[in-house]
Parts: sequence; C-alpha cells; structure tokens
Amino acid sequence: MSPVSEPPTAQHILTYAEDLRGGGVERAQLRLARGWLAAGRRVTLAIEDISGPLAAELPDGLEIVAPSRLLALPGVVRRLAPDGIFCPGNFYTGIAAWTRLRLGKACPPIVAKMSNAPARADHGRLMHAAHQVWLARHGGFLDHLVAMTPATADEAALATRMVGRTSVIPNPPAVAIPGALPDLPARFILGVGRLEPQKRWDRLIAALPLLADLTIPLVILGEGRERGAIEAQIHALGLGGRVLLLGHSTDPLPVMARATVLALTSEYEGVPGVLREALSVGTPVISTDSSAAVVEIVDRPDRGTVVARDDAAGLIAALDAWLAPTAQRLEPVPQPGADSADRYLALFDQLVRR
Repeated sequence: MSPVSEPPTAQHILTYAEDLRGGGVERAQLRLARGWLAAGRRVTLAIEDISGPLAAELPDGLEIVAPSRLLALPGVVRRLAPDGIFCPGNFYTGIAAWTRLRLGKACPPIVAKMSNAPARADHGRLMHAAHQVWLARHGGFLDHLVAMTPATADEAALATRMVGRTSVIPNPPAVAIPGALPDLPARFILGVGRLEPQKRWDRLIAALPLLADLTIPLVILGEGRERGAIEAQIHALGLGGRVLLLGHSTDPLPVMARATVLALTSEYEGVPGVLREALSVGTPVISTDSSAAVVEIVDRPDRGTVVARDDAAGLIAALDAWLAPTAQRLEPVPQPGADSADRYLALFDQLVRR
C-alpha cells in the first residue's frame, strides 16, 4: 500500500514594498512575515529601499531582494518561483496587476489586503468614478482579497466584484518593544500616524486654541512630508509650546498608555490600527468617520467618540468631554489578530492546493 502524500502547502511566500518609512501597511506586513517565518515558511521581501524607521522591525530570517523598481517584480517572481504572493495594501495592487499580466498562467496565487476604504473622501467625482472602475478590475488579477473587519469586507467584495473570494482577517496585534520613553507631559492629547495629507493633523491642531483647557499639550508620533506645513500652522497659531512633534516611534504603545486621549482626524482610513492599540492599553479615542471600520472599533460610548470629518465643533466638544477631570479611563480592550498569520497561511495553502 503506497503512503498517503501530504497535501501541498505554500512553503515560500513573496511580498513586496517600496520602502520602510513607517506606514501602517508595511508595519503589518512585517508582523505577518514574522508569524510566517515562525511557522517554518520561507518569506522573501522584494523592496526598492531597505532604509527607513521600520528597518529595525525586520524579522530574523526574512530574505531581502532589492529590485531597482517594483516594476521588475515579475522577473523576481520568475526567478524565485514562490508559492504565493502577498500584496500588502491598496497602494500596491497596480504591481500585482502588472505581475499577473507579465506572468500569465505562470503567476502564483496573489492574495491582497484591502488597507483603505474603497471610497476615499479625498477623491472628487471623476477620480472616484475612475477609482471604482479600477477596483472592479481587481477580480481579474487577484485570487483572493482580505479585509480587516466585516463591514470593510462587504464594501471591498462589492467594489472589486470578488464576492465569495473575500475573507476577514485582522492585522496582527502590536507588541511592546523595549525602549526608552520620551519625556512626556503629565496629561496630553496623542496623535499617532504619518505626517501626510490623509491624516489631516491640521484639524486637530486647529482645535487646540478652542478647547476649554488652554494648557493641554498635543503630542504627535510620526514623520512625513507634511512636517513643514504642520510646523507653519503651529507657529501661525502661537502653539509652539503646546505641540510636540516627536517623530517616528518604533513602539507607540507605552506613549498611548500615558495619553489622556488619542485622536485620529484622518480624511480616510482602512482599519486604523492605532484606535485598537490605544483601546488595548485603556486609552479612550476620538476619531473622524474616516471608514466603516471606525464604528466597528469604537463600538461603545465608553470607549470613545466618532465625529464627522468636517465637524470642527464636534471634535472640540469630544476633546473637551474626554479631557474633563470626570472622564474615566476604560478597561483595556484586547486586540484581535493573534492568529492572523496562521489564517493567512491556511488561505495560501488552500489556494496552492486548488
């Protein structure tokens, strides 16, 4: 009697990124890679620029290839022959389409994560229409789509016409990384995220002079292209002593635990991990309605407040309420996703067998 052969598995997964400047997409990508390596799989990261703040978070055992540009990814895939490709976010699906086009039937299965909402608030009418046409083509070059919450999965499946090929898998949770805490005020509002137009830190900074507490400082952890514009706004409002731009943080959890409230005033988001991270250390949150996932995370009034994106008065009222001496900290809310790396592997294995 011949032995029963083991079903095939995705022993080698290839993923890709532009750089390691510190976005949430790439941070989640590295956490997943660490989990896949821990499970005994081979993982390769194709990346144009290996420098950046997230370089300190590269997991041991990760293989690095450095094409001069991501348009060369089809050649990397042809040479390394991975069992599956992981596209870490919406920004990168164009490269997935290009890779499928160049390799055709020789392309391994591609799994992509929907990292931003299908409808973005920064798009005008024409850009929105074009973006919807682009999303509707995703089912032609992706094998499977992953969203991080049920509501965002429903949106993504409809927009990409991938109903039946969409799963819900949250990002892996943040883990504490030993390191020294920066000098922090006794009480402060916290913002965590890249200094990019999407995050609309100008909304939060503009609210400071209008708060009931005219001494409460704002701490922002993050770096990006908008630093100059943000510094100019701080100077114009005379807030030089109240806004601290502390740059990128490898581990924001200890700072979140010290904050009085965390505020996220983005124009659009996918599933903002910083909200879950703050809630996991008992810090209440305020967020704009930047995606359908926000109300899934801030699902109870004792955990935070959701305000409309352009409701400046609502943002000020929410800040005043959570900064009041009577405001209570909450019981920590555990982050989901402890088994996310394994769930992705099960998905890749299923696709390989198919």
